[in-house]
Amino acid sequence: MAKHDKVTVGVSTILNPVPVVMISSAGTDGRPNIMTAAWAGTVNSEPPMLSVSIRKSRYSHKLISETGEFVVNLVSKSLCKACDYCGVRGGEKEDKFKSCSLTPVKAEGLEYAYAIKEAPVSISCVVKSVTELGSHDMFIGEIKSITADSYLLDEKGKLCLENARLVAYNHGEYYLLGEKLGFFGYSVASEDIIAKRMGKDVKKGKK
Repeated sequence: MAKHDKVTVGVSTILNPVPVVMISSAGTDGRPNIMTAAWAGTVNSEPPMLSVSIRKSRYSHKLISETGEFVVNLVSKSLCKACDYCGVRGGEKEDKFKSCSLTPVKAEGLEYAYAIKEAPVSISCVVKSVTELGSHDMFIGEIKSITADSYLLDEKGKLCLENARLVAYNHGEYYLLGEKLGFFGYSVASEDIIAKRMGKDVKKGKK
């Protein structure tokens, strides 16, 4: 078969890669919990909002429904094993913060939810709506605050996420983000801009 000959592979949740995140929350009793999710994404810019899809059977679904709050914590290479653990173990009877030697810190701008101190970036969200989809409910959260490790800021205060060693999820496996291929608008940028953003050896049109 030629490289681009097509075959039918069925219908499934095949959109990949996706961000893998650790969603932290707490109930009104103040007990924090963590779950792992790969079904999360940006949905709006003004006001900034994101979505997370969670099965009704998950303990985190109960907590988020109870308080209307959650935190999306980005996953670095050093958090990958803990991230996986929090995805395969339930939180109703286990303190996953303790099991993974992670530190709960009160999330900025929220009343109940906790963030993960060891996460490079934590995004505090308040639930704006919940949509029942079938196997999952989709929570739309308005972003109320973002905290980041100070080492990710350059001398001008710009957030440099490329230094966070973030992890993506691709068809059941975790991958460290790697080679930078371009930037928004690089396909129409001048060679001078490309050289400045990508390095002096990169030329326009080079693949």
